[in-house]
This record gives sequence, structure tokens and C-alpha cells, in this order.
Amino acid sequence: MDFALSGDQQLLRNSARAFLDEHCTPARVRSLAEDPRGESEATWKEIAQLGWLGLAVPEAYGGSALGMVETVVLLDEMGRAAYPGPYLPTVLAGHAIARAGTVAQQREWLPAIATGEARATVAFLDAELDWDIETATRTTAKRTPGGWVLSGVKHLVPWAHVATMVLVAARTDGGLSLFIVPASAPGLRCSPVTVMDLTTRWSTLALDEVRVPVDAVVGKPGGAHALLHDLARRGAVGAAAEMLGAARRCLELSVAYAKVREQFGQPIGSFQAIRHKCAEMLLEVENSHAAVYYAAWALDAGAEDAALAASVAKAYVSEAARRVCGEAIQVHGGIGFTWEYDLHLYVKRAKGLEPMYGDADYHHELIARYVTR
Repeated sequence: MDFALSGDQQLLRNSARAFLDEHCTPARVRSLAEDPRGESEATWKEIAQLGWLGLAVPEAYGGSALGMVETVVLLDEMGRAAYPGPYLPTVLAGHAIARAGTVAQQREWLPAIATGEARATVAFLDAELDWDIETATRTTAKRTPGGWVLSGVKHLVPWAHVATMVLVAARTDGGLSLFIVPASAPGLRCSPVTVMDLTTRWSTLALDEVRVPVDAVVGKPGGAHALLHDLARRGAVGAAAEMLGAARRCLELSVAYAKVREQFGQPIGSFQAIRHKCAEMLLEVENSHAAVYYAAWALDAGAEDAALAASVAKAYVSEAARRVCGEAIQVHGGIGFTWEYDLHLYVKRAKGLEPMYGDADYHHELIARYVTR
């Protein structure tokens, strides 16, 4: 069994790291954290030109028709750089349209996503902030002679303030449905929410009788249950990949610091306590790497245990990244708490992604249901 990346995947990783090291420096990330938009239009266009936005888009619509493993390779590197931008939500929206959208929807949105003309996001959460989508969705969509009318409030929607289009999960008479809602739709109000991680933006979306046409439904009306769960699993694995990248960066910073910081006339990395911390951090990172990349492969392969693998990855990495980031602060000592030092960028990225697409407790519960059913 070969666990190594293919030559093309390794080339993608190397090129992504080189690009992000140049265009997504800590100084640039800090600058964008203070910007009202929080992301760079120029960088977005460049990653579109590199083909990243069309990575999983079918070739017929200008993409590369690759899979979740390649997407995870990029997200891993983006987490390592604390890249600020709507990459993951746009990829999820593109996947939903590619999988379940009509030909007209695919023609309208997939080329625009691949070229960077469109930014998209998915609105899952209602007021309960519960990732059990089947029972927690309160936003409604009522059928009218002219289309659909959506009403409700969606919380913690990533990058909604820069999105061209939002996929909104809503309850219809027949069950859960997913709707394409243009960001400019009358009655759609976007309110920013300030969270710990200032390099990522979240919003509350209020839908006050937002009207969309009949053909705004992705898939069959009332038939979005499986699609939404698939999107949530892919979001969980994508978030875990970013957390892995952030934890990896915290480990790198800790090892580099332990080699140059001296106490009692010698580098602190020579002390057994520090060496053991770094060793435990490496163990967590390597285990997280295995969990994330297996889950990505399982989703691509349609493996029988794909849902379990996604939950294992999100549950494990949520806890492992928290431990790695915490130990990184301990290795750095006082400087690890300071705003001026870059460590907090990666600690906050990992922490901010913990609850998204289900926290560790939620996925532990899914794992328990899987093994006991």
C-alpha cells in the first residue's frame, strides 16, 4: 500500500507552498485582518489562474476534475499560511452544483467559480448552531406560483460578505432543500460577526421573504438530505486539513525557536522537557495527517467508511490541533502570548475551525453511532 502523494500531487503541494510563502506572509495576513473585506482580490485572481479554484470542477466547465485529496493538499498549505479567503466555502458550493445542479446551473456557476469571477458559500446553521442538519434546520422555503420564498436566519456563514452566491439550506414541505440565492437578492441582509480568528470572516444572514425562481433549487425539492450531509463531511475534512496545516506551522515555529532560544547558556531544545513536547507535537501532527488524507481518499473513492473517516478526522484533528497549539505556546513561553509574534495567527486559525462542520463532541457521537449500530 502506497501512502505517498503522487508526483502531480507533490508538485501541487510544492507550488502551493512556494506561492503562499511569497504572497501570504504573516505581515500580509496581519494587514488583511485589518481590512474590511479581509481578503485580497489580486491573490484570488492569481489562485484562479493557478487552477486552484477549478481543481474539482469538471473539465467541461474549465476545471481539472480532480478530487478531495488534491483539495486537502491545498487546504493543508493554506492552514499553514493562515491564508485569508473564501476558498473552502467556494469549493463546497461548486461541488454541490457539480454533483446535483441542473445543466443550466452548472453552466452559469461552475465556469465562474473556476475562473474566480464568483465567490460562493454555504449557509448551514440556524439559531441552534446544531450540525444535525436534519432536525436543526428552521429556515423555511415556501412554494409560490412564481418560485420560492425563503425566510429565516443563518448563522456563522463563512465569507458571506464577499460572496456572489449563497447556497441556503431550507426546509420545504417535502423535506430539506438547497437553494441558490444571489448575494444581491432583495431581502437578504448580511451582518458581520467578530470571532477569535480575525483572518477568517463570518456573517449572520437574515432572509426576509427572499424570492428566488423555481429553478433555484439544487437537486430535487425536498431531496437535499444526502447532499447536505456530503457537503458537511467534505467541509469537516477541509476544515481538519486547515487545522492540520496550522498545527504543522506551530510545530515548525516551536522547533525553530527551541534551537535559538537559550537558557543557562544552551538552547532550550537541548532540555528533555522541551524535546519531549516537540516529539509529542510531531506525533499529533503525523496522526492528524494520516486521518485527514485517508478521509479525503475515502470521499474520493466512495469508500464504505467515508462518513466514519470524515468524523474520525474532524474529531481527532480538532483535539490534536488544540494540544499542539497549546504546547507551542508553552515552548515559546511569554513571547507565545504576544500579539507581535506570529504564533497566534495559527493558534487562532485552528481554534476558530474547531466548531465548524461539527466539533469534536459532535463527531465523537457520530462515531459512536457508527460503531454501535
